[in-house]
Amino acid sequence: MNKKQKTMLSRILSAAAIIIILKIIDAHLAPWFLKLALYMIPYLIVGYDVLKKALHGIRHRQVFDENFLMAVATIGAIFVGVYNGIHGMETDYLEAVAVMLLYQTGELFQSIAVGRSRKNIAALMDIRPDVAYVVTEDGREAVDPDEVEAGTVIQVNPGEKIPIDGIVIDGESSLDTAALTGESRPRDIVPGDEVLSGCINRQGSIKIRTTKEFDESTASRILELVENAASRKSKSEQFISKFARVYTPIVCYSALALAVLPPVVLSFLGRDPLIMQWIYRACTFLVISCPCALVISIPLSFFAGLGAASSSGVLIKGSNYLEALSEVRTLVMDKTGTLTKGNFVVTEICPSGMEKDRLLYLAAHLEGFSTHPIAVSLREAYGRDINETAVSGIEEVFGKGITGYVDGIKVCVGNHKLMDEIGADYTEPDGGGSIIHVHADGQYAGYVKISDEIREETPAALASVRKAGVKKIVMLTGDAEAAAAAVAKELGLREYRSGLLPEGKVECVEELIKNQPEKEKLAFVGDGINDAPVLSRADVGIAMGALGSDAAIEAADVVLMDDDPQKIAKAISISGKCLRIVWQNIIFAIGVKVICLILGALGIAGMWAAIFADVGVMILCVINAMRALLAGRG
Repeated sequence: MNKKQKTMLSRILSAAAIIIILKIIDAHLAPWFLKLALYMIPYLIVGYDVLKKALHGIRHRQVFDENFLMAVATIGAIFVGVYNGIHGMETDYLEAVAVMLLYQTGELFQSIAVGRSRKNIAALMDIRPDVAYVVTEDGREAVDPDEVEAGTVIQVNPGEKIPIDGIVIDGESSLDTAALTGESRPRDIVPGDEVLSGCINRQGSIKIRTTKEFDESTASRILELVENAASRKSKSEQFISKFARVYTPIVCYSALALAVLPPVVLSFLGRDPLIMQWIYRACTFLVISCPCALVISIPLSFFAGLGAASSSGVLIKGSNYLEALSEVRTLVMDKTGTLTKGNFVVTEICPSGMEKDRLLYLAAHLEGFSTHPIAVSLREAYGRDINETAVSGIEEVFGKGITGYVDGIKVCVGNHKLMDEIGADYTEPDGGGSIIHVHADGQYAGYVKISDEIREETPAALASVRKAGVKKIVMLTGDAEAAAAAVAKELGLREYRSGLLPEGKVECVEELIKNQPEKEKLAFVGDGINDAPVLSRADVGIAMGALGSDAAIEAADVVLMDDDPQKIAKAISISGKCLRIVWQNIIFAIGVKVICLILGALGIAGMWAAIFADVGVMILCVINAMRALLAGRG
């Protein structure tokens, strides 16, 4: 507990101890004003701040809140006791003091609950470093991270946070990325690797050349999103806020009517008006009607859900998106970098008239100086150094391939268009992937198939999202039909669209949204760079594996802090559990209050029933809301 919570706890315990003592000696307390004075001690100890807030609200014309209800109800109950004492009747101030005591106990529960749910999000706040160490001729100099420009070399020693995004230029180490990704496994880094601000350097000293300024780095951008998340309220929270603004004045005027109208009517009929009895009922009515359980527990449920998601490596930008996730029934996924790894590898070598090694040797050497991903995959498959002296006369045929000489032999490497152009005798194989044909020394030499590997986690991730309630999964890709069909078949996807530019993906998503039921939502999952337009257009945009991407953080509603597609189902599951808790609290709180309000107005339920209807229900709802923190486990 923090200092404020500890102070409140000591006030509650002190007041409770005094109440117990007063209850023991209650029969010996006389006259009535002595009893009143003694009971006012614990009342003011535990409730002075509630009275202060109520007066503050009255002065600023913001009267109708829970502090006003508690103040009026308890002061009214004390007034009834004073009236009884003056007229020689039995006095009881315990109920009024107990209402204030238990109300503050409920507030303490709520404060502790919020504090616990903040811990997971507060862990993100720890990723912001206070200092950056710039490398100088004399060693390193501590400066404010805001003053470090892009391109500056900084040094990070073991145990220190990386202050700014950059590239490692010297040193090897391992990074603790748990604050960003929720992943406890360390990430090994070597020179040339990109590192993100907020990670903790665990081992060796490293030097980093910054690629961004501090305000544009990952840690700063994520913290900005977390700080703004609270302003994006869900439909349930908006309803409760509007409900409280209308409901509270209504019950206040109803309580006033309950205190005034029955005595007036009874007096008019010539009967005993029972003024104090009706005032007592009105005070009971006020305590019962206090909307604390709803006003506190509903936002707390969402806040706890956001905290649970953060601890699982899922950053949700607001409770409105957390709520929308529970309604997702259509999941649209980009292929490259989402369902697949996004890196090309050689998956098949099919020679014709020569050995596999020789075919790969020719293709790798001719493509040896290109930076194209296909060329890179050929060199990686070859696995040895390229003999530059063996290659000559290289010419690129735009959109078709490349020609040249390897070991003095004329070699052509490219797609079917190049083979058609040179008149090669070949057959285009079936199936997905990119086919790289090789023609050497006037003869067709075979082909190499290069494919984008499917992530190992993808099949399990798709099964998980279906289990989480998603009815339809659609794959979108800019790849050719054959490659898209192969991936869809392997993953068991019935629907896919191929050959799409970014605007084509937006059109597909708009069509799917138009044809889905009104209460269902569509989520799009992409890498957050070229998919930014469609991420913005979807009901819920989910950026995966794009932690360092400005486009992902800006366009997406949900950011998966690592590249694990199984976190999609985790986010949907957390949302569903959170919404179930919200509705449990709404139904329970309103149900109990309606019953107790009726009983209180009829005089059947007294102040102790009112205490349960208000404070008891609030505590139960807060405890139930805390279950949302556990939604990310399992």
